[in-house]
Order: sequence, then C-alpha cells, then structure tokens
Amino acid sequence: MKRTIACLTFVLALSSCAEMQQVIDQLPQSTGILSQAEIGNGLKEALTNGINKQVNKLTVTDGFFKNEMVKILLPEEVQKVDAKLRQLGMSKLADEGLKIINRAAEEAVKEATPIFIDAVKQMTFSDAKTILMGNEHAATSYLQNTTSTALYAKFNPVIKKSFTKVGADKVWNQIFSKYNSLPLVKKVNPDLTDYTTNKAMEGVFKMIALEEKDIRTNIQSRTSETLKKVFALQDKK
Repeated sequence: MKRTIACLTFVLALSSCAEMQQVIDQLPQSTGILSQAEIGNGLKEALTNGINKQVNKLTVTDGFFKNEMVKILLPEEVQKVDAKLRQLGMSKLADEGLKIINRAAEEAVKEATPIFIDAVKQMTFSDAKTILMGNEHAATSYLQNTTSTALYAKFNPVIKKSFTKVGADKVWNQIFSKYNSLPLVKKVNPDLTDYTTNKAMEGVFKMIALEEKDIRTNIQSRTSETLKKVFALQDKK
C-alpha cells in the first residue's frame, strides 16, 4: 500500500504541469524509481480506495440526510409547497417527504461502486497523465465524464422502486394534492425521481472530490516517510 501511495504522490508533488510531463515522459517501462505502469496502477488503487471510502459513507442510513454537504433539499418549485404546508401546520408531512427523498438516494448509491471500479480499471496511462497533471478535482472529473450515463441508468430505477417501497409516491401525492387544492396557487407536479437521481449523483461526485483534494493536499495524509519527503517538494512551490 505504501508503494501504491508513493506512486501517486511522487507525481502530484511536482511543482508544475511542465515538470510533471517531463518526468512522466522520461520514465522507462521499468525503473528503480517508478515505472509508467506503477504510476498508473498507483493512481488506480488510490482512486479505488477513495471511492470505497466515500461512497460507503453515503449508503448508510442518514448518509445523505444528515450530511449537510450532500443532503438533498427540495427542488425550487416544491420549496413553496413545503413552506405552505408548514405554514398550515403540516410540518410532519413536509419533513417526511424530504426524508424519503434522501433515503432513496442512500439506497441508489449502493449501485455506484461497481460502475466506478469498472471505470478505474479501464483507465489508460494517457488518462492517468491527464489526471495527475490536472487540478485538484481532475480524477473526479474523469469519473464524472466516464460514469454519469451508467450511474443514471442504475440510480433512476432504484430510486423509483425505493419511492414505491417506502410509500413515497403516496406521501408526495398527498403533499401535492393538498397544495394543489389550495386557492390561488399554481399547481405543481415535478418529476421527483429524475430530480433525486441527479442530486444523488451530484452528492457522490462531491464526496469523491473531497477525498481527492485530501489525497493531493492534506498534510495529515502523509503517513509514511516517503509521503512526507515527496509532498515536501509540493509545499515549496
């Protein structure tokens, strides 16, 4: 594991994209320091570890609902519904509707890890170079670009099923019926399954980005002498 982390941090520690490119291009297929394969494999393993760590946090009960970074709030057109219900003394119903959305996201994210792992396995050395020379969210952007279509296809039916399973469809039908029956209000009936699917994906990538930034910049992550020496170079830039 130390060797894997060293592969990632050796390149991340360099002070500029030009320096990174120069070192990477000069690496032979096998060297006493690091090979191209080792750099690629190191990045893949670091990404895999980060994915497992952050995605798992979101799959537990309240993984979304009690995490202010990713908690799914109501869409704009429904916020007025929520506010009106609370004004009329129906806060309990409004709270239940919000919790159900987040519970569905927590359930759906359980499907994410295999998709991410497959994307990491497909990563080429060219991809690795682009990521290593990129900004602090370059790896997250790579995953977002390569997995979003597959994630949506997996998440959407899970969220739809979850809504049905916990009675969300009935709760929200009740919420919308009560609101739409009020005089002088504009009727609403948004697609909450699509909205929750996209927000669940947004939350996953936000948490992975957080882990990526920590790997790249957090001094507390330097748990070995190798890490301390390598990142000391980055500190001086």
